Amino acid sequence: MPDSLIHASAIVHPGARLGSGVRVGPFSIVGEHVVIGDGAILHPHAIFDGHTTLGENVEIFPGASVGLKPQDLKYDGALTTLTIGARTIIRECATLQPGTTGGGGVTTVGSDCLVMAYSHVAHDCRVGNHVIMANVTQLAGHVTIDDHVILGGLTNVHQFVRVGRRAFTGAATRVMQDLPPFTTADGHPAKLFGLNVVGLKRAGWSAETIRAVKQAYRRIFVRGPYAAALTEVEAAAEVPEVIELCAFLRASTRGVTRGGLTLAEDKED
Repeated sequence: MPDSLIHASAIVHPGARLGSGVRVGPFSIVGEHVVIGDGAILHPHAIFDGHTTLGENVEIFPGASVGLKPQDLKYDGALTTLTIGARTIIRECATLQPGTTGGGGVTTVGSDCLVMAYSHVAHDCRVGNHVIMANVTQLAGHVTIDDHVILGGLTNVHQFVRVGRRAFTGAATRVMQDLPPFTTADGHPAKLFGLNVVGLKRAGWSAETIRAVKQAYRRIFVRGPYAAALTEVEAAAEVPEVIELCAFLRASTRGVTRGGLTLAEDKED
């Protein structure tokens, strides 16, 4: 534990592996099999256990529970893991749990994520990079969240659902089926309300790319019918992002979140 700063009231198991410059705050607990990367900050009153790996420069705020056994009655104590990527921030009282044997045994949260207060990442979830989970976001088991997704506060994501890249949900959205990439969803249950245009522009997408994805969205989700429209768009797709959208829809096994937008409301711009 070279150059690490561990408060006298913290409990760090001798078997834990701490990188250089790690700070462990008062009354935090670090278990035997925990691995912590260089420069990580563990604020007071946080708990770390299980076969958990924290990347470099992660920051965990007070009250967080990281790596304790999953909330699955089928869990039998098998060795499963939780990995959190570099520079990810876990805010107050969030809970993140390792995988289960039935789900592959691995829970992962990528790099440069922000998991806000009271949020929950359940067993066997795969969370990508640059994901933001606003306060009290809840991921059930086996959920996949792709890169650059933003989940509004109080969003609930059902088991086995996948949320596609750069999707965005409004507050208190209940996501029951796969949420396509690049889209915006809201409601209880969720409905689509167009593309995440603001997010795509902020990401530096060209007007031509946004226009192509918007045309594909309109054809599939507004004008339909869904199956025939997907086949038509898929056959003609040349823009990589349109190809990605079609591949996501084609791979869905839970069904896809559909639109709250009517044809009368569909405005060309």
